[in-house]
Amino acid sequence: MKQTFLRYSPILLLTLAWEAAARLGLGAAFDLPPPSAVLVAWIGLLRDGDLVTNGAASLYRGAAGLGLAIVIGAVLGIVMAWWRPVRVALEPLVEIFYPLPKSALIPVTALWLGFGDGSKILLIFLGCMLPVTLGAFNGARASDRTLVWSARSMGAGRVRMLWDVVVPSALPELLNGIRTALALAFILLVSAELIVSQRGFGNLIGILGDNGSYDAMFAVVLTVAFLGFAADRVYQVLTARVLAWRE
Repeated sequence: MKQTFLRYSPILLLTLAWEAAARLGLGAAFDLPPPSAVLVAWIGLLRDGDLVTNGAASLYRGAAGLGLAIVIGAVLGIVMAWWRPVRVALEPLVEIFYPLPKSALIPVTALWLGFGDGSKILLIFLGCMLPVTLGAFNGARASDRTLVWSARSMGAGRVRMLWDVVVPSALPELLNGIRTALALAFILLVSAELIVSQRGFGNLIGILGDNGSYDAMFAVVLTVAFLGFAADRVYQVLTARVLAWRE
């Protein structure tokens, strides 16, 4: 308990400093409401249902896009590492599109699928698939050759060797790639909803900001930040359990 308190004490100190600065008028030039007002606005958004309905839309889009990226990206990365013709065909495309700012795809996906859920899901899928693909590819390429040769000498077929040796070896790198994709999903989701959306966290942030409701706007921003933080911590716990066999 003490260790946890010490770990997160900087956040508490920052909150207190923020409250003091806002109360003393030091944050007026930045339209910075005090955390206490943000909390009151957050409760109001929760009671009105705006936070829940918009949050549900955002989480659905994020989960759908990220889920597709994990499944397809993992398969694609392992296949690229295991079959040379596939790697030769796809590796240049991955190298070209990986540095591309994923937010540049927002108008493209909106043009293709409009302002609904489909464009956000496609954007998150395209943006998150590459980190997962590269994680799976690097992990599979780093498979212990001794284990591969041993499985082959024992008569294991190509598919069995892939499942029993290559996939477990690729797991650590794959899971790191998924963690990167998880953070990227939140970034892409809110960015897209700010520009081309009729509901969701990003849309709500934009509306509240345009109306001058900065306390409520900060409440939504901090909600997204907390959800991202919580998702990352839960994911780390799950990762530790999945990789417990390596200890």
